[in-house]
Amino acid sequence: MDRMSPLDASFLHIEDSDRTVGMHIGSTAVFEGPAPDPATFSRTVEARLPLVPRYRQRVEAVPLGLGRPVWVDDADFALDYHVRRTALPAPGGEAELQRLVARLMSQRLDRTKPLWEMWVVEGLADGQWALMSKVHHCMVDGISGVELLAVLMDLSPDAPDPAASDVVPWEPERAPSRADLTLQTVGELATSQYEQLRVVGAMMRQPRRLLEPAGELVAGLRSLAGLARPATSTLSGSIGPHRQVAWAETDLHTIKTIRAALGGTVNDVVLTAITRGFRDLLVGRGEDVAGKVVRTLVPVSVRATRSDGAAAHDGTFDNKVSAMFAELPVSLDDPVEVLAAIRQQLGDLKESKQAVAGEALTSLSGFAPPVLLGLGMRLAARVVTRTGNVHTVTTNVPGPQLPLYSCGRLMLKAYPYVPIAAPMRIGVSIFSYNGSVTFGVTGDRDVSPDISTLAVGITTAIDDLASAAAAAADAAAKT
Repeated sequence: MDRMSPLDASFLHIEDSDRTVGMHIGSTAVFEGPAPDPATFSRTVEARLPLVPRYRQRVEAVPLGLGRPVWVDDADFALDYHVRRTALPAPGGEAELQRLVARLMSQRLDRTKPLWEMWVVEGLADGQWALMSKVHHCMVDGISGVELLAVLMDLSPDAPDPAASDVVPWEPERAPSRADLTLQTVGELATSQYEQLRVVGAMMRQPRRLLEPAGELVAGLRSLAGLARPATSTLSGSIGPHRQVAWAETDLHTIKTIRAALGGTVNDVVLTAITRGFRDLLVGRGEDVAGKVVRTLVPVSVRATRSDGAAAHDGTFDNKVSAMFAELPVSLDDPVEVLAAIRQQLGDLKESKQAVAGEALTSLSGFAPPVLLGLGMRLAARVVTRTGNVHTVTTNVPGPQLPLYSCGRLMLKAYPYVPIAAPMRIGVSIFSYNGSVTFGVTGDRDVSPDISTLAVGITTAIDDLASAAAAAADAAAKT
């Protein structure tokens, strides 16, 4: 039995406060065909489950809300409930696949079972098939989600299919009774206060170690305070339970070429393309974009990093994310000017320590009883709805830069999915894999049926930036 972290629990509270929201993340991976037969694919998944024990655990609430929910083994776990199969009328194109994904992603996960599903989708054009996966955000954030994807995939097409003898028998641990949960939670509450005081005392005995992060926190909070300024738009407001998805794609080589010629980082180039998409979307809706910005929440991984810059793995797949807030200058038409503006802004945000402040505020929620945390999430939702101070979420997850296989079939590309919650009616997620970069746009079906305009704008911006980069390279060569 494991206690859920405050951040992980908050994703459940968001769902509890708004029945139109499903807080699951996901992806749609397209593979070379033909699709594996059901028995082979199920054995492949079942053989890997010991590597991700959370996939056979369910959420158990603590009586009276005395503590955060816990993870317990699901004694009734049935793999065929979670691994499902469907098909498109052949040959299914991208539009048909997007409609199917939108419908499946609109359905919330069953809280009484482990919070994940996989759908094998047959009938795609060119004999291809797709694997649509959805996992609740309380189980895994974007960075560790990539690690889970790697666990469930192979690095070679020649990896042998698991036999029935390869599946390790699983015996679930006995689920705690309500009395057990109550007693353990009360005991943790009693001991945690002592532990918190002990940690504070240890920090006070080392003032130098205390002052540096405290200074970063103050700087971050000062930057976050600017979000109080209202920013109204058709991008903000209430949403319904149904979703719409749209996709765009490019390649990492093109983005790196743009970065080398025009400056900035890969993330700067990506946000520049998304800015153009939002500009085209708002102009298409008849909005005046003069002097306007689109405020976006940018999740940031706060996992420890190794010396080579890669995320360090501590053996868990829990959420370890914070956030920065950026303003996309949709008033600018020239993509080179947009890139320069975003490059400057993100540099300032890194200096402002916004991500540090976000992580600290998330950690502080561990001091509050879960009931108050839930009420706080609801209050925050109301405040954001009234002020409209954040328009969208933009998450960029670097994936494995080598080919992956499932049952001997090459994964060609993967389109990410990010959930949305009012007042944010649109979200954008970016995923890089084996040299490709894909954009997944999520929108509310009723109020944002035009998100394909945003996806097309992303592609247009990449083409324009690539042309500007080529011109800059030619000019540099001549001089």
